[in-house]
Amino acid sequence: MSLHLNGVAPLPQLGVIRAIGTDAASFLHGQLTQDFALLGANEARLAAFCTAKGRMQASFIAFKRAPDEVLLVCSRDVLPATLKRLSMFVLRAKAKLSDASAEFALYGVAGETLKALQPAPQAPWNVADLGAARLVQLYPADGQPRALWVGPADAPAPAGPALDTTLWQWGEVRSAVATITTPIVEAFVPQMLNYESVGGVNFKKGCYPGQEVVARSQFRGTLKRRAFLAHADAELAPGQEVFQAGDPEQPAGVVAQAAPAPSGGWDAIVSLQLTAAEAGDLHAGSATGARLDLQPLPYLLLADV
Repeated sequence: MSLHLNGVAPLPQLGVIRAIGTDAASFLHGQLTQDFALLGANEARLAAFCTAKGRMQASFIAFKRAPDEVLLVCSRDVLPATLKRLSMFVLRAKAKLSDASAEFALYGVAGETLKALQPAPQAPWNVADLGAARLVQLYPADGQPRALWVGPADAPAPAGPALDTTLWQWGEVRSAVATITTPIVEAFVPQMLNYESVGGVNFKKGCYPGQEVVARSQFRGTLKRRAFLAHADAELAPGQEVFQAGDPEQPAGVVAQAAPAPSGGWDAIVSLQLTAAEAGDLHAGSATGARLDLQPLPYLLLADV
């Protein structure tokens, strides 16, 4: 399946929030789950914007475009509400937030096409400066390297064969790094999507909205849900409930992200109760719905390292 994941895909489902000003990084540092105070020019951050109860209302891939400018790439459907909510907290900070989606083009680059553009393998969240554009290394999918290309709207697209957007979305699922979209807003604390294991949470930084809940989940053993990869023969959708056959009345999890698989059926990132994952016999929609088969994660959970 990995041989299909090669080329350049436009990503119209993503948007860009620009934070600009001398306090842009420090402002974001106080609002998101990752460290922005020490963000270097060659680094990106996976980060979540949480409610006071620690629930994720948006997720970002963020990097500095200039010393006083940070771009936050997120799902376009949650961007307006997220921008409005974040802007409420700017107050006296020397930072201005705006929807800059129209000013940038975003492409996914994968497989041999990415290797031609960046021959040396790079760790996730590394940023390469390509002049007017930036190339952010993502988690691979089925062994295929992937990156996010962000450049001016009028810049030519990265060179390479066209990659179907559906295949890119499948690669996103197979990377097991979920993006928050409207159907799952406020459904999860970050660890329910394994964000602490893929660079999305910094437990050494200062406070941010929901920080106490996120920290308590990590250090007091209260986390009872994790993200898993799953496959089904039927269509899956974000927000769809998952049931364990032995408990047909109570959902045991939620589909966070899904895409059709090149070999048939659907692959998904599902957040499940650990007890249900161990029991197996999982189904989408109802206890008699499409069967979900769990598959290995492509990374180690922080607790397993």
